[in-house]
Amino acid sequence: MASVKMLMPKMGESVMEGTILKWLKKVGDSIEQDEPVLEVATDKVDTEIPATHAGILLEILAQEGEVVQVGQAIAIIGAAGDVPAEPITEEPVVVIENALNSAQQLVNAGNGVESLVANQPSGKGRFYSPLVLNIAKQEQISMTELDNIAGTGADARVTKKDILNYLKVRQSGPVTVIAQTPVVQVKETTQPQQPIQAVQPATSWSGQVDIIEMDRMRKMIAQRMVESKQISPHVTTFVEADVTNLVMWRNRIKDEFKKKEGENITFTPVLIEALAKALRDFPMINASVEGDKIIVKKDINIGMATALPSGNLIVPVVRNADRLNLIGLTKQVNDLANRARQNKLLADELSGGTYSMSNIGGFGNEMGTPIIVQPQVAIMAFGAIKKKPAVIETPTGDLIGIRHMMFLSHSYDHRIVDGALGGQFVRRVADYLEQFDPNRAIW
Repeated sequence: MASVKMLMPKMGESVMEGTILKWLKKVGDSIEQDEPVLEVATDKVDTEIPATHAGILLEILAQEGEVVQVGQAIAIIGAAGDVPAEPITEEPVVVIENALNSAQQLVNAGNGVESLVANQPSGKGRFYSPLVLNIAKQEQISMTELDNIAGTGADARVTKKDILNYLKVRQSGPVTVIAQTPVVQVKETTQPQQPIQAVQPATSWSGQVDIIEMDRMRKMIAQRMVESKQISPHVTTFVEADVTNLVMWRNRIKDEFKKKEGENITFTPVLIEALAKALRDFPMINASVEGDKIIVKKDINIGMATALPSGNLIVPVVRNADRLNLIGLTKQVNDLANRARQNKLLADELSGGTYSMSNIGGFGNEMGTPIIVQPQVAIMAFGAIKKKPAVIETPTGDLIGIRHMMFLSHSYDHRIVDGALGGQFVRRVADYLEQFDPNRAIW
């Protein structure tokens, strides 16, 4: 086959660029179509990018740490037997600086942290990726401070790695930023000058205390949870539901479903189905707030909180959940959950949710007070299903029996959802679950 260019794919409607995190293949490697080739970070998600064609990786056009626009060529793939391109070598460059060169070796007298100095002119007009700007906003880094961070990307761009290294240094104490005049570059045949490396603070350890720095995702989760509490006055309502019929139905069909569909059916798709029905009944729950306006959504897109192996949390979205049958819901739920744990979700699959759910029962929890995913106005947590003695009403009188019971915890934004509406909604979801037909056919 003729050589083809592999382009940076579009990873979401609002995502126009990505940062190359890591190449999973090297030049000369054989690759299969749809095989992961590299990892890319956007301002919404880190994900693996599959190969668009099978063949040999002849050339890598975008290096790790480089910011690449959607549609830009990042690699060249050719047929077996094609010769990989020789790496391009450039004449070494030595940087001749003014007297401020010696200032770069200054040590902050207060804490022993070296001053960080950018080896380029003023940042006016300097390009920053959305990912870098998002991290800077979260960490309250001013544009003046950002302009003085040394960049290792193409055209001295600040990469994700650069700003995270800078944050590590800044967290160990105040950082002195020293302004400097533009540098002059001349070609030499001598060994290039090595850039000054930021001091990496060691993980502190004392007695019975370990200090662990949050990773980027945990920082984002922390910020969003705090913001949600600051934005929405949370109220949580609880209902206990008898889900015996649902448990009996799943026990009856799960083996046959596994045999026919090749995957497991859990309680999650049934819970999403009940939520979608209730959202049609109570459209004011399927809404968001913009200033003094209530935006009622027509689409029902339900986010499902998913725990990652790293311990972090991500919320992929089941779109148009009210239009899918149980088989469709099961396949979407399993697919999103599996790819979330493998870091293969696209940015669009994490956005556009109109309501969210959390299945805390998987961890043995009975109830909770979930935090709303902004800009939504409500979220529901489903607790563990447990056998309990319960009153059973019959035409001939009440009985005590062993039933499968589950708590539903509904948190809602009291700015637009009052107790009556919030309570009616969670009660309706419980009714749909309690009225589940144990003889329901799925095919």
